[in-house]
Amino acid sequence: MAGKKERSEGELRQAVEQAVERVLAEEMSRLRGDLVEHVLECLPAQGNGASTAATDGAGNLLQGVTTIQSGTTQKEILRALLDTGSAHCARIALFVVKAGAATGWQARGFDGEDVVKDFALDMNSGPIHHAYQNRVAAPANIAEMDQHFVGQFGGPANEQILILPLVLKDKVAALIYADGGATGQLESTSLELLVMATGAWLEVVSLRKQSQQRDSGEAAERMPEPAVTQTVSSFSDPFAAHAPKHVAKVGEPEPAAEVVEVASQAAAASAAAPATAADPFAGLSAEDADTHRKAQRFARLLVDEIKLYNQAKVSEGRRNKDLYDRLKDDIEKSRATYQKRYGNTAAASADYFQKEVVRSLAEDDVSLMGANFRK
Repeated sequence: MAGKKERSEGELRQAVEQAVERVLAEEMSRLRGDLVEHVLECLPAQGNGASTAATDGAGNLLQGVTTIQSGTTQKEILRALLDTGSAHCARIALFVVKAGAATGWQARGFDGEDVVKDFALDMNSGPIHHAYQNRVAAPANIAEMDQHFVGQFGGPANEQILILPLVLKDKVAALIYADGGATGQLESTSLELLVMATGAWLEVVSLRKQSQQRDSGEAAERMPEPAVTQTVSSFSDPFAAHAPKHVAKVGEPEPAAEVVEVASQAAAASAAAPATAADPFAGLSAEDADTHRKAQRFARLLVDEIKLYNQAKVSEGRRNKDLYDRLKDDIEKSRATYQKRYGNTAAASADYFQKEVVRSLAEDDVSLMGANFRK
């Protein structure tokens, strides 16, 4: 028993990696956010009886994913990635990839958040090239890194670095640099999971805003075909508007301010309007209100995943009024995931998942779910 209680962090990480591989094999078509949820669910189980440090690490990782999913704009989500990622390494920086070039956006743990802004990475250097071309994490020695970068920003004491690709719709939209600085702290698995969760959440947020635009009948009638194509493109590349600082006009917002609202400002404004009109949680404590809001967001994420990968079934189910029968496995699996996280919280009685299924899948018409759907 004593040996089990002292399981090393390396063993814990190995268990997580095994869980990732199992889920990938079984559910390759699922959104990457679903993968993150399964891995995070494995962490407490694998860590039962483990050291206090390992348990705290799992809790910090879960909190980091929650913070990322609290973001409602791309700018908030990317900043959350850097903020939460800095708890798992000494230095971290994000470089936007555009037309095969990577330029700096923001950093944490360096001599300032904007110290890397507009810095151009050498895309031919070993780990950068490997991460970009293969869309996988690239651990390396600082000697393999872009020497211009090392000359300007220095390297970690233990010489170990990590390059991570932020992949959106099978395209590398950004590269993340991380190292252990003077402390040597570099938790590769945790950083990979945070980047994966960020990519998934960015896709969900973009998809939701697209859906809001499509669902607006008046806007849809006026929308010409080229504009639709542009919206889809921005979903794949939220960094499409990124431009180097030296070509920006005086007084122009930082590139990130343009980047993060690509093709979504109108949708975000319309979505925010009813939310500010009346706060449904005004009578609750701050902690309970926060739980309700997080439960709502999580329910929307789960149902958005179902819609994203079952578009044909959703359309057929609406026509035939048997949505539940066609999507039963996905709905019940996601319901179990939701219940596991929020079934014993202040938000349990609200059952936001059930409401989101009816609202999003059935367009607020419960009859479309069919006779077998539990109301």
